[in-house]
Parts: sequence; structure tokens; C-alpha cells
Amino acid sequence: MNNYTYDGTIILEPLDDPRLYYGVRTRRIFAFLIDALVIAVLTLGAAVVVFFLGIFTLGLGWLLYPILWPAMALVYCAFTLGGPNSATPGMRTQGLEARFLDGSRFNPGIAAIHSVLFYASVALLTPLVLLVSLFTDRKRLLHDLLLGSVIVNTRS
Repeated sequence: MNNYTYDGTIILEPLDDPRLYYGVRTRRIFAFLIDALVIAVLTLGAAVVVFFLGIFTLGLGWLLYPILWPAMALVYCAFTLGGPNSATPGMRTQGLEARFLDGSRFNPGIAAIHSVLFYASVALLTPLVLLVSLFTDRKRLLHDLLLGSVIVNTRS
């Protein structure tokens, strides 16, 4: 499936190849669960830091607790999904990558917007957000449609 250039980088086939979307929906679910677990562990570590920060700031640092989970999720997604692999660690374990329709990769800003749109759609539609992928080409979700992005299978 992958083509390699002379310097060893991977060039994906055109994004209309159906092999790129085989099993994407199921793999996205497992990738989300893995990423949620990693974010929870990171948030737990940050919560310990905020606890001690709250002690040193006479309680003011504890005001960070309500935004801790969303902030960790945003930073995590922005710098992993927007990084050189174009995938979060959960996506990498499942052999997935995020791309724009023209094949280009995300940058950290677009990755942050992608994650905000994802969490907003999940908050509004709960798991029903996955139903959108049953009716769209390339198994795209609502936030993928809004940004013009796709999640492709790199292991087929």
C-alpha cells in the first residue's frame, strides 16, 4: 500500500483508495480509548502538581482543577496529532493517520481545532457521533467533514 521515496519517506496512495479506509471506524474507537487512558494518566500527574501549587499559592492554584482535563486533552492532541506522525499515540497503535483531503498533514493549530470540534461533537451527540461515519464516504465524522480531513489506515 505504501510507496517509498528515495529518502525513505512514505507517500500514501491517492485518498480515494478504499484500502485506506478499511477498519478505520473500529480502529478510531480503540485509538480513542487508548488516548483517553493516556490523557487520564497525564491529568492525574498534573493534578498532583496542581495540588502542591495550590498549597504554595494558598488555594489559588486549585482553581486550575476544572480546566485540567480539557487542557491536557487539548495539548496532548495538538502536539501529537499535529506532530510529524500526524497521529496520537492511540492512533499510531491502531495504524491510523490524520490527513487533509489533499494528503497534507495537520499542524498543531489545526490539530487543536480538530480535537475541540471532536470533543464538542461528542459532548452534544454522545456516542451517536459515530453514526455519521455510517453515511459518509471515507468513514468521516462530523468534525472531519467540517475541517476537510480524513483518517486513513496505514496498515492495509
